Amino acid sequence: MPAPAAMRGGDGGGGVKGARRPAGRAALAGRRRRAAVMLLALAYAAAMLVVFLGGRSGVGGAGEVVAPAPAGSVYRSHLVFDRLLPEMRASASRPHPLMAPHYKKSGKRWVPCISKRLTRSELPPSNGFLVIEANGGLNQQRISICDAVAVASLLNATLVTPAFHLNSVWRDSRAVRIAPFSNRLAHSVPPNIQALRCFANYEALRFSEPIRMLGTNMVDRMIKRSSLTGGKYVSVHLRFEEDMLAFSCCIYDGGWRESIEMENARERSWRGKFHRPGRVINPEANRRNGKCPLTPLEVGMMLQGMGFDNTTSIYVASGKIYNAEKYMTPLRQLFPLLQTKDTLASPEELAQFKGHSSRLAALDYTVSLHSEVFVTTQGSNFPHFLMGHRRYQYEGNAKTIKPDKRKLVALFDNPSIRWDRFKRHMQDIHRHSEMKGFGVRKPNGSIYTLPMPDCMCQQSEP
Repeated sequence: MPAPAAMRGGDGGGGVKGARRPAGRAALAGRRRRAAVMLLALAYAAAMLVVFLGGRSGVGGAGEVVAPAPAGSVYRSHLVFDRLLPEMRASASRPHPLMAPHYKKSGKRWVPCISKRLTRSELPPSNGFLVIEANGGLNQQRISICDAVAVASLLNATLVTPAFHLNSVWRDSRAVRIAPFSNRLAHSVPPNIQALRCFANYEALRFSEPIRMLGTNMVDRMIKRSSLTGGKYVSVHLRFEEDMLAFSCCIYDGGWRESIEMENARERSWRGKFHRPGRVINPEANRRNGKCPLTPLEVGMMLQGMGFDNTTSIYVASGKIYNAEKYMTPLRQLFPLLQTKDTLASPEELAQFKGHSSRLAALDYTVSLHSEVFVTTQGSNFPHFLMGHRRYQYEGNAKTIKPDKRKLVALFDNPSIRWDRFKRHMQDIHRHSEMKGFGVRKPNGSIYTLPMPDCMCQQSEP
């Protein structure tokens, strides 16, 4: 039975008009949704553009102005490299920095004089035994041993090395066990105790025979391969391993692969440390403050700007470089005579050291110790010990390049910088490093970095 006319829309037209109204509203809503999606897409694209351009001025959401990011906040060194590469390849600098004399601050030179400060007398009866556990890597172990010699003297104890399993073997109450031990002794101690530290570190400690033999051979090979610069070479301590980058919380290429790999490395090594409540990670601030490890590309550009050309032999001391095929290529482009322990020694020679990071670090330490110039790119025990050892070996001062990374990142964040201006800044950094290479230990300083005046004495020039 047909429905009443009133239920069908009255005069027959009402039903049609009633059906069109909802359809119109739906179409309008659809157009609004599409417009909203387009606006969101545009906003996202604008945000990505701001990120890509390093946070430069622009318009953000709701029309707000985005303030320019401070210089040095974003990694853009690869853009500077690409633009300046032709000029870097064409540039040549004479005289070569490797042939320049050592910078000297005064007319006096520093020479080792530990023997004058050591108190020599018959050993009294021992008060007991000192057992230490030399924890950490190569140079932390070195600190532990040198400090333990000094502590044993203070306690008039017999130092037992290496550490025995005290709890399961000795069980002796005449024995003192300190574990871990590194950095447990104050820097300010009596002169005769300080002299013991000096003697242990600079004279008594030796690497094992296999390390010494291969290390000496590697130094000889570097000297022979540096014939274009009179047998002199540059060593670079490059901290660009995956764990170092993960710990620094810095961003480089910013891709998803890097992000995932860094997050996985942080969880593997530090298990949630970087996600604790209240912890704020700011990669941009880290970079501005000079806390990000220099990339191989940045090291190469810095050295080129300082006057080291493609005839310079470079030894890179490092662990496994992160994404080495990508990041090492620019450095090799600038310095084709680059060597590492893997190119300087044969696989057969290195076989006995593989899997032992401290032994491999000892090889890097040996080659770097005898270089004409040492470049440090990130703070750690390795460069601190090496700088001190080189000062002890080279009359109080050694050619060391320790760049101010706050200044560097600002220059690397300027893709329009001219080569002559960049080079001028690099040479200023080089001169400043040379002047800062000389230094006397302050009260809270370490003899392992600054052996003067505790381990060395001044002599007038002849």
